[in-house]
Amino acid sequence: MRLTEIEYNDSLPVDGYGPGFFRIGGKVVEGAICLGPDGLTAWGGLEDVDTLLALVGKVDVLFVGMGAEIAHLPAALRQRLEAEGLAADPMGSPSACRTYNVLLSEGRRVAVAALPV
Repeated sequence: MRLTEIEYNDSLPVDGYGPGFFRIGGKVVEGAICLGPDGLTAWGGLEDVDTLLALVGKVDVLFVGMGAEIAHLPAALRQRLEAEGLAADPMGSPSACRTYNVLLSEGRRVAVAALPV
């Protein structure tokens, strides 16, 4: 089997996660995160729309990690993001982090906002 080293250029991948935390670029971060082309930002959760709207025009898709399990985005949040042209794909936080890392390694314009598991 041939192994290929993954390169993320200047972007930060999600290295890991656990109960209440994420590991980003080798550092442990407590609580919810938003990670995109401008780097790591603390995220206030589903009510913190402004942090997500700061991604408009910078990414093609936002993966929203809803915690340990997949859940729907609240209707008001989904409608607001759609009105601004930001495609949001909700999934469990582990899946959101993995999907973000894969697309990031391909050079895609992606972001992840995730609640801890």
